[in-house]
Amino acid sequence: MPLRTLAALAACVAAVQAAGAAPAVVYDTGGKFDRSFNQSAAEGAERWKRETGQPFLEFTVTNPAQREQALRRMAERGADPIVGIGFAQSSAIEKVARDFPKQRFVIVDAVVTLPNVQSILFKEHEGSFLVGVMAATASRTGTVGFVGGMDVPLIRKFQCGYEQGVKHADPKAKVLAAMTGTTPAAWSDPARGAELARTQFVQGADVVFAAAGATGVGILQAARDAGKLAIGVDSNQNHLHPGTMLTSMVKRVDVAVYKAFQGVTPGVTALGLKEGGVDVAIDEYNAKLVTPAMKARLEQARADIVAGKLKVVDYMANNACR
Repeated sequence: MPLRTLAALAACVAAVQAAGAAPAVVYDTGGKFDRSFNQSAAEGAERWKRETGQPFLEFTVTNPAQREQALRRMAERGADPIVGIGFAQSSAIEKVARDFPKQRFVIVDAVVTLPNVQSILFKEHEGSFLVGVMAATASRTGTVGFVGGMDVPLIRKFQCGYEQGVKHADPKAKVLAAMTGTTPAAWSDPARGAELARTQFVQGADVVFAAAGATGVGILQAARDAGKLAIGVDSNQNHLHPGTMLTSMVKRVDVAVYKAFQGVTPGVTALGLKEGGVDVAIDEYNAKLVTPAMKARLEQARADIVAGKLKVVDYMANNACR
C-alpha cells in the first residue's frame, strides 16, 4: 500500500468505516518498507488481515507534526485499536488517548500510563547478547563493530547487550561502536551507515551489528562489499546478503501488532527470549556460517538467560555500559 498524505488517509478511513470499525497502525519515520522495525510491524498487520479478511488503516509519518495528526484523525473516525510504532510516538499517543478514553491504543517501545493504553516493550538486550556471542565466536581479528541509528537510550540498550555478549564469549575482544546521528534522520541514512561501517572495518572489525532501521541497509551492503560479516536487526534480514549475513537479531514487532489487533490489554507488556519476543535468526541463508561450536555456545547462553542463570544488564535500567 503506498504511503499516504493525511488527506488521503481521511478518504481511506471513511471507506473502511463503511465496512465497520477497523484497527490502525501508524509507522514512524523510516517507513513501512525499511526492511527492519516498521516493516516487521507491517507484516504483523498484514498477517491479521489475511487471517480475518478484514481491513486495517495505516499511515507513515514523515515529519514529527504528523504523529498526533494521524493518530487523532484515526481516533475521530472510530479506529480501534490504534497502534503507534516507535518510542517517538509516545507523547502523541498520550495526548490522543486522553481525548478518546473509550478507544484503545497501543504504543510499541515506550510506556504510556493510561487505562486505555497497552505499552509493549522488548528485552532487546537479551537478543543483542546472543548476537554478541555469535559475533565474538565468528571474529578472526578479535574486533567487532556496532553501528546504531539515532543516539537514544533504546539503541544504547542494543549496544550494551551486544557488548556483554561479546565479552561473555571472548573477554579479550574489542567492540568498536558508533551512532549515525542525533535526529530522526539517523534512521534513514544508508550512506552514512555504510561510511561508519567501513571505518570500523579499517580499524580491524570483521563483524558489524547494525541497529539502525533503514540506515542498516547501507551497513549491511558495506559489509558485503568488504567481505565482512554483518548482523541485521528487528526483521530477519539474512536474505539480503547470503554469505555475509551472520544472523539477525529478530525483534517480533510483527507479533506485537498482530496480537494488539486481536485485543488490547492495558498496562505494560515486556517480551524477551522467554516470551518469544526476541531471538536470533538461523535459516538457509546463514546456516553455513553458524558452526557447531557457535551454535552450542548460542544455545547455552539462551538457555541460561531463559532460566535466569545468566543476567543480561538492561542499559535503560542500570548504569552498565555507560
